[in-house]
Amino acid sequence: MGERMGFFHNWLRGRKAFSTQKQADNVLNSTISSSNSTNLYYLSVLFSGIPELITRTFQLKTGQEAALVYMEGLVDKTSINMDILRPLMFEKLNEKDFSESAVSIGQIKKVQTWSEVEQALLNGKSILFIDGEPTAHEMETQGWPQRAIEESKTEKSLKSAHQGFTETASQNMALIRRFIPNRELKVKEFTVGERASSKLFMLYLADVTNEQFLREMECRIKSVKVDAILTTGQLGEFIEDSSFTPFPQFSVTERPDTTAHHLLKGRVAVVVDRSPGVLIGPMTFHTFFQTIDDYSIRSLVISFIRLMRYAGFFIAIFTPAFYIAMITFHYEVIPLKLLITLGESREKIPFPPLLEAISMEVVIEMLREAGVRLPAPIGQTIGVVGGIVIGQAAVQAGLVSNVMVIVVSITAIASFIIPDYEMSAGIRLLRFPMMLLASIFGIVGIMIGMMVMVIHLLSLESLGVPYSSPISPLHLSDMKDTFIRLPQWMFKKRPLSIKPKQLKRQENNGGTGDENT
Repeated sequence: MGERMGFFHNWLRGRKAFSTQKQADNVLNSTISSSNSTNLYYLSVLFSGIPELITRTFQLKTGQEAALVYMEGLVDKTSINMDILRPLMFEKLNEKDFSESAVSIGQIKKVQTWSEVEQALLNGKSILFIDGEPTAHEMETQGWPQRAIEESKTEKSLKSAHQGFTETASQNMALIRRFIPNRELKVKEFTVGERASSKLFMLYLADVTNEQFLREMECRIKSVKVDAILTTGQLGEFIEDSSFTPFPQFSVTERPDTTAHHLLKGRVAVVVDRSPGVLIGPMTFHTFFQTIDDYSIRSLVISFIRLMRYAGFFIAIFTPAFYIAMITFHYEVIPLKLLITLGESREKIPFPPLLEAISMEVVIEMLREAGVRLPAPIGQTIGVVGGIVIGQAAVQAGLVSNVMVIVVSITAIASFIIPDYEMSAGIRLLRFPMMLLASIFGIVGIMIGMMVMVIHLLSLESLGVPYSSPISPLHLSDMKDTFIRLPQWMFKKRPLSIKPKQLKRQENNGGTGDENT
């Protein structure tokens, strides 16, 4: 009997919820009534179960009944009290005065449908209903909780700006305009998301950026049909050229100076509301080895650092695989003294080199992830103490060799040199198939893996731009800012790989004693 009563109550609750949803759908398909009582009833149906909805009824100086509706926590109450309620309640108004200057709010818009009312309220705007008018007034009163502008924690800067993006799109665009105060910096607005709509803003320099990229990016954004876009990374995965690759095709940055740097070169930036990351494209492989600090440090110094980054790329991918291949297949090419040392190190190890390397690499990855997720002081302790303790204990227990601990440590350090997190993660992932190939085919397996990787890089594109540019296709002028960075006065042109409409970047600006080239 109890089970039957429980089933009846659940069925009745489901029927009631379905009925409420059906009523809400009917309201969305209707227009605003001229009767305030009818409008307030529609609001109670449309926002049933949402206690944050605040309805303030009052009387205008003209004697008309009015109702101001907004969402608690999403609005600026000071603005509502001082700029809306006070002039409406204490000043004598007529229709013309209200629409032009009575309410001191930045923008007032008339809406006629309930779907517009719903979106406005959920986006932090206020809606004013006046009895006898078949339209409502939408007012800009957004005032949701915001984080202060501070330095990005994921992209540290040595000699560049110390400002980072926040979760508010308007602030982020203002930060970008601070770096590019130019009327050619244009913005296109999009709305993506069926259930929780997100505002997207595409920024570009109209006289520089290739229109082909703009059309392609716009088409891809409009084709996204999803419940919600909560992060910039989600958007990037929906619009990228190839999903099954460890290499990122778009860059996500939290720095306004980095965004401005790419915009000036002719790339496109997409600001996603509620996300502190800005999506930038099209990108090429070598751009993930560059930072904004590269242009604040002398060219000779930064050229050496860039070469270290590319060396770190190869060390992070191939060092464990090379060690496995040497120990397993090609030990005869190892010098005798070194071979004796390696033999003594591995004398009591019960596992083959492949299993030994994979286990240590997995442990290092777990320590790295634990250090990222834990609070900063604890994370640093886990990373340093955990690595030392586990490594030393594993060697003393005879589970891994001393040389393997050294190889894994060098590999981890090399992967951390890569400035872009997504590229660094992709490089770490590539170690494992390389180790497997080395354990089966030796050096031949490493060469096969390298050729497959190169072919894959040559086949990738970002918004139709070859990922391997300026190497393939070859653009010699772009090589000034690839593996090394020449002095900035030599950068006369923007990168040819992204086909800018305005190729010229600067005039002759050679330094004293230098010949212009």
